[in-house]
Amino acid sequence: MENVNFVARKFLASGSRVITLLVFCSILLSACYSGAQETKNPNVSGSFYPADPKVLSDKIDSYLKDAIVPGVNGKIIGLISPHAGYEYSAAIAAHGYKLIQGKNYNTVVVMAPSHYYGFNGISIWPEGEFKTPLGDMKVDSEFTGQILKRLDRAKFIPEAFAKEHSLEVQLPFVQKVLPTAKIVPIVMGSPNLADSESLAGVLRDIIGKREDVLIIASTDLSHYHPYAEANSIDKTTVGYFQGLDCKGLWQADLAGKAELCGIAPVITLLTYAKDVQAKIKILKRANSGDVLGDLSKVVGYASAVIYREDDPKGETMLSNEQKKTLLTIARESMENYVKTGKRKEFAVDDPVLKRHQGAFVTLNKNGQLRGCIGRIVADDPLYEVVASMAIEAAIDDPRFYPVTAKELNDIEIDISALSPIEEIKDVNKIEVGKHGIIIRRGFFQGLLLPQVATEYGWNRETFLKQTCLKAGLPEDAWKDKTTQISIFSAEVFSEKTIK
Repeated sequence: MENVNFVARKFLASGSRVITLLVFCSILLSACYSGAQETKNPNVSGSFYPADPKVLSDKIDSYLKDAIVPGVNGKIIGLISPHAGYEYSAAIAAHGYKLIQGKNYNTVVVMAPSHYYGFNGISIWPEGEFKTPLGDMKVDSEFTGQILKRLDRAKFIPEAFAKEHSLEVQLPFVQKVLPTAKIVPIVMGSPNLADSESLAGVLRDIIGKREDVLIIASTDLSHYHPYAEANSIDKTTVGYFQGLDCKGLWQADLAGKAELCGIAPVITLLTYAKDVQAKIKILKRANSGDVLGDLSKVVGYASAVIYREDDPKGETMLSNEQKKTLLTIARESMENYVKTGKRKEFAVDDPVLKRHQGAFVTLNKNGQLRGCIGRIVADDPLYEVVASMAIEAAIDDPRFYPVTAKELNDIEIDISALSPIEEIKDVNKIEVGKHGIIIRRGFFQGLLLPQVATEYGWNRETFLKQTCLKAGLPEDAWKDKTTQISIFSAEVFSEKTIK
C-alpha cells in the first residue's frame, strides 16, 4: 500500500479523479452550500499553494519574474493553464499569466474540470465572492446570469465547487496580474463535446466585440506514465491544440492517444478560438519529472495563449505624436537623473504607450555611440520602459563612463520600440534591415538591433555571425541545432527625424 506522503504528492502533482464522497459528506455539503452563492472559501489553500498571503504573493512574483516568454503580436483572449500544486506546475502557468500582467481585462472566465463530484452539464457560480489568501474576488454576476439564461445545461451545482482545486489554483495568479478583474467561475462535469461547443457559442455571443474579457481553460496533460511515454503523449495532445483541432483532440482522447483531464474546458476554448479566427501559441510544456527528478510516473503540464493577430498597419504602429511623447520622456528622464540623481515621474493616458512592450534607447554624441540599453520583453508600460532605459543608457552602459551634465546638449536620442519576439527554425525568414536577431544557447545570449545590419552593410549570414559573437559564442553557432534563434522588428525613430 502506498504511504500517505506519496499519495499526497501524487494528488498535488495532478488533477487525478479521486472520488471519495460519502453519503454523509454529500448531505452535509448540500446543507452547507444552501447560501454558497454569497461567499466561496478556499479548498486547497495551504496544500496546493501557500496559505500565508505574503509567502503566496512572493512566490507568484518569483514565478512571473523567472518566466521567459516570447511576445505575442495581437490581443490575448485566452489561456490554457495547468492546475497542479504550485510546487509542480506554477512555473509553467506563470508563462501565460506574465503575458497578460497589467493588461486591460475586466472579466476573467475560468473554466475547470470536475475531479471529485460526478455530474452532467455545467456548473456556474452565479454571484458573490471567492476568497483566497490574497483577498476576495468578485463574481461577475451579470455575465454569469447571461450564461445561465442562455444555456439549458448550465446551472448552479454547489457540490461541483465544494472540493475542486482545478479552478481555485488559477485565482491567486489572476489576482496578482489582474487585481481589479471580476471572475466567472465554471466547473464542467462529465466531458461532453456538445456541452463544450454550446458553451463556446454562448461565450462568443455574450462577449461579442468586448476587448476586456479573458477566458482561462484549466487542465493538466497526461497522468502517471514514464517520462518518455508521457512526453510522447503530451506532444500529441499539444499538436491538436496547435491545430485548433477540437474534434481530432476529442477522438484522440477517447482512443487514449491524447490525454488531458480538462478536455471539456480546453475544447470549449479552442472552439471559441476557431469561431473568432484566433491563433494559439504554446509557451511552455513540461512535467512533474522535470521538477522532482522522478521519471517513473509523471504528470504533464502546458501553458498556451490564444490571441487575435494585430493589424500590422494599425495598432502595432506608433503615431508621430506618440513618438514625440516617448522622445520627450526619454530626454527629460535622462536630463533630470543626470542633474539630480532622481527619477522623474510621468502621467500618460495613451493606451498604446501603456502597452507592455520592449524598447531600446540609444544615445549618440557627435555621431558616435555614447550608450545603448534596452529590454527585449517588458513587464512595464512602453513609456516607463523608455524612461528607465534612457537613464540606464546614460548611467549604466558598462562600455562608457556616465554621461555628465555638460554633455547633455550634445546627446542625441534614438528609440527602438520592439515588436513581439518570434522564435524561428528557418534563418531564411530573417529580413536584413527589418529584423533584429537574438541568439541563445545555454547561458549565452546576444542581441543586435535591425539597424545595426543596415549601418554596417551586412548580409544575412554576416548578421548571424556577428550576433553569435555578441553572445560570446563561435561565429558559426547559429548553425547548431541547440542554438535558439529569435527575430523581432523595431520601429526606430530619433530626435533628428521626429520634430
